[in-house]
Amino acid sequence: MSARLKWILIAIVAVLALGATAGVGAVSWAQYQARQDRPSSVGTTEGGKALGSGDRIVFRNTAAGQGYGLVASVPLADPEGTRALTSIACDRVSATPTLLSCLLSERGITPHYTARLYDADGTPQQEWPLPGVPSRTRFSPDGSLVATTSFVTGHAYASVGFSTETRIRKTANGEDEGTLEDWTLLIDGQQSAPVDRNYWGVTFVDDEHFYATVGMTLTGRTYLVEGDIATHTMRTVTDTVECPSLSPDGRRIAFKRVTSGSGPTVHWSPAIYDIASGTVSVLSVEKRSVDDQIAWLDDTTLLYGMPNGAPGDSDVWRLDADGSRTPQKFIAHAWSPTVVHGAGKTP
Repeated sequence: MSARLKWILIAIVAVLALGATAGVGAVSWAQYQARQDRPSSVGTTEGGKALGSGDRIVFRNTAAGQGYGLVASVPLADPEGTRALTSIACDRVSATPTLLSCLLSERGITPHYTARLYDADGTPQQEWPLPGVPSRTRFSPDGSLVATTSFVTGHAYASVGFSTETRIRKTANGEDEGTLEDWTLLIDGQQSAPVDRNYWGVTFVDDEHFYATVGMTLTGRTYLVEGDIATHTMRTVTDTVECPSLSPDGRRIAFKRVTSGSGPTVHWSPAIYDIASGTVSVLSVEKRSVDDQIAWLDDTTLLYGMPNGAPGDSDVWRLDADGSRTPQKFIAHAWSPTVVHGAGKTP
C-alpha cells in the first residue's frame, strides 16, 4: 500500500470517527433536552424573585424535568411545599436577604466556570471567572464579603492531586483580597509556606475574621484555620477538619471529618467542634459519607446534601447537632441549601 493511500484511509477513518462522536453528542444532547422539557417531578411556581420573601431556604433544584439546576426557594416553615423557581442556573448557591452568590459550570466545546452575584430580584450585579469546577461559596453575616472555592485541577476532595483556589471579595465593589495561598500561614504558631497547601470551605465570623480548611496534599493532613482579613494571616486552630460551618450563635463549628478510608474510598462523618472547650464530637449516627459543607438550620440542627442514587440528583437532610436522632430527609431533590431570614428585605 502506497503512503498516499495510507493517508487517504487515515483521513477517511478520522472523518468517520468525528461523525460518530458528533452523532453520539447530538443524541446525548437530545436526551438531555427531553429530560429538561418534561414536567417537573415536584410542585413548582415560576417567575419568582431570586430570594422570594420572608424566612426561606434557598437551594439548587435537582428535581428532574423543567427547572432542573435552577435556584429555588421554599418557606422555612414549609420545606416540603411548592418551590418557587427562578431563571438562574447554578451549581452552588449562597444567599443573604439581599444577595445571591451563584457558581456555575457553563458547558460547551470548551467548558468555562463563572461566579455571579445577583440582587434579590435576580438582576446580575457582578461577575468574574473561576479557574475550574465550582465547589463552595459563603457570605459574611452582613453580606459585605463573599468567598468562593473552585477546583483548579481535579473535581472532588477525594481526588488524588486535587488543587483549589479560594478567594474573598467585597460585594460592594468586587475588590479581591487575593487567593488564600498568598496569605501568611501560621502552623502551631510558626510561619509556614508548604508548596502543596490548598484552602477551601470558608465560613465567616464577621467582616474581619473567618474559618477555613487548609489541606496538605503530600501528607494528607487538614487543619482548621482562623483568618484575619486585615493582616492576610491565618493560624491553625485544630486538625482533621474540613469544610467548617460556624453556628448562628458563634459557639460551635460543624464540619466533615475523615473517619475511615483514603483517596476515592474516603469516608467523611459530620462532626462538631466546640470553640470554648476545644472538644470534638463525631456524629456517628450518620452512617453515610457526607461530602458537603454543612449548613445550620438553627443553633441545634444541621443541613447537608446527599446524592440519592439518580444521576445528578440529591436530597437535603437534617441532623440534630447533638447526634441524638437519626438523620431525616428535609427537602427532596435539592442541593446547596442556605437559610435566609427576611429574604427580599433591605437591611
